[in-house]
Amino acid sequence: MKSEGYFSRNELFWGEENQRLLSFKHVVVFGLGGVGGYCAEALARAGVGELTIVDFDNVSISNINRQLVALNSTIGQSKAKLFESRLKDINPDIKLHVVDDFYTAENTSAFQTFTFSNKIDFAADAIDTMRSKIDLLETCVNSNIPVISSMGAGNRIDPSKLYISDISEIENKNAPFVSNIIYQLKKRGIENGITVVASREKPFVSEKISVDEKITTKSGKIIEFTKITPSSTPFVASCAGIFMASYITKSFLKEYRQ
Repeated sequence: MKSEGYFSRNELFWGEENQRLLSFKHVVVFGLGGVGGYCAEALARAGVGELTIVDFDNVSISNINRQLVALNSTIGQSKAKLFESRLKDINPDIKLHVVDDFYTAENTSAFQTFTFSNKIDFAADAIDTMRSKIDLLETCVNSNIPVISSMGAGNRIDPSKLYISDISEIENKNAPFVSNIIYQLKKRGIENGITVVASREKPFVSEKISVDEKITTKSGKIIEFTKITPSSTPFVASCAGIFMASYITKSFLKEYRQ
């Protein structure tokens, strides 16, 4: 009988060889909120051996309805640091790089040690700031790093409407967030080659809320932008993150079924 271990149930599905293969893979997860947090944790539980996690934010009370590390006891604490402890508690052997900072194209060099200077097998984009999201996707395409991007978890309630496609095949391109990303990427010469998790559900929010944000990166650069607060439910963001982790993991596996 096969002995019990962290990943023994995984092995019953995709086999020991694939489990060993996953232990040599490196995935970078940008954003550790409702989508990225579930993606990072699922990858760790799948047995991906090396993760880089990137997030500048601290837990707020409004995160509690949907984010893994958001508890009354963790309000005000760094999401990146909380996930560092959580992922190491899941797999003490995981090779983990933690970047507690805001991602921009200008400070890509700040992540060289952890990310783009090392071999990256996949990137997961769960950034909700449009400028940073576009910059990251362009960087991945230009660096030949496979990437999957979340495009449609906010303002929705039905996870069964989620689907995975190439960015060129998104069905509801008229949603403002999605259409702006597609437009800006097209201006940079990128129209396909990015895998996305999108939703067929029409977005809804009962009240439009926007605030001016000012963030200082670890290098001292000040980033200013207008943040539009979406409605969020406990259901769609988590499932989008699981979709992303499943897609990434399956891309690594050798044939495992007869």
